[in-house]
Amino acid sequence: MTPSRPRPALLALAYLAFVSLGLPDAVLGLAWPSLRDTFSLPQAAMGAILAASAAAYFVSGLFAGRLMRALNLGLLLAASTALVALGLGGYATVPLFALFLCAACFVGFGSGAIDAALNTYAAQHFGPRHMTWLHAAYSIGATLGPVLMTALLTRGAGWRAGYAVIGAVLGALAVTFVVMRRQWEGGPPQPGEEGGASVVPTATAWEALRRPRVRLQSLIFFFYVGVEVTAGQWSYTVLTEGRGLSTAEAGSWTSLYWGSLFVGRVMSGFVVERLGPVRMLRGCTALAVVGALLFALPALPPALGLGLLGLSMAPIFPALMSETPRRVGSDVAAHAVGFQVSAGTLGIAVLPSAVGFMAERFGIAVVAPQLLVYAAVLGMLHGILTVTADRPLAPERESGT
Repeated sequence: MTPSRPRPALLALAYLAFVSLGLPDAVLGLAWPSLRDTFSLPQAAMGAILAASAAAYFVSGLFAGRLMRALNLGLLLAASTALVALGLGGYATVPLFALFLCAACFVGFGSGAIDAALNTYAAQHFGPRHMTWLHAAYSIGATLGPVLMTALLTRGAGWRAGYAVIGAVLGALAVTFVVMRRQWEGGPPQPGEEGGASVVPTATAWEALRRPRVRLQSLIFFFYVGVEVTAGQWSYTVLTEGRGLSTAEAGSWTSLYWGSLFVGRVMSGFVVERLGPVRMLRGCTALAVVGALLFALPALPPALGLGLLGLSMAPIFPALMSETPRRVGSDVAAHAVGFQVSAGTLGIAVLPSAVGFMAERFGIAVVAPQLLVYAAVLGMLHGILTVTADRPLAPERESGT
């Protein structure tokens, strides 16, 4: 299937949605030292926040196919963004850590629905180039979030003010999505129309889960998202508490990491269709290991490791997503994307949390080496995928990559 040319208004709306998805995702690491002091928490308690959000995200991803059947995509997007805004408002106001965890569930459930629905739609209708640039838009949001939080922290406004501002932005975006909800209707052709395919799954979730490629790609997403979030959420603490950098310096290097994800996705969007997603994935997973190794060496400037890690990680998520319909079949693609999003969410819950427990027991110096191990496992799993799971499902689904 060749994706149809999307309408400019629809494409702009999709880009805006990915920006909104990224805004709150990268700020916890910067808020964490202050948040930890506010609630008198141990280092390992970050895992509780990530686990609460990830559990709701996981459930939302698992039910993504059903949600897309029940709601127009525009309404699903608006409702999910409103849930995220509500959760961020809770972050900014709740007096107890238990209520903070409840707010994290709102953020996770809303984000999971946005992520699964948008990635399914984009994978089937926008093609690899726009898929890559859509995730660059996510990186814009993920870069702006830490910049905003750093600015407020350095001015003494506090971490709650940062979450309040981001929540207000998400609330305004939810209203925008309500007003423009009909843009998703009548866009790409549907089954029976030439050149189209439905974003709604035609097979069951169980049929999708029985396919080995779905399971293998889901495991890769578990480690990919775990590496991305571990680097983004723990690098600030490593640099301030482990290597003695100031708030401004550490915040700048953390923002550089998220910014390099954006730059890498913009750059790769120009070449992904020429190189092919599979070839690009091979190189990027190898470079991610090198970037993690450089960050693990404290004598080197943190910009070197974090910058290379962000650049190399940048194309992996969108390239894997764009390949999903070809590898697993369009009949289960929506379910597969939901499973992949959910597996990535488990990676958020498990891998950075494991880092927190290890840091609590052995010190903050173990974070960077543990990140290196995660990156190495990611590279190994992708190598297995290219050997065992890159053969076409059927002759008609064969790709030139």
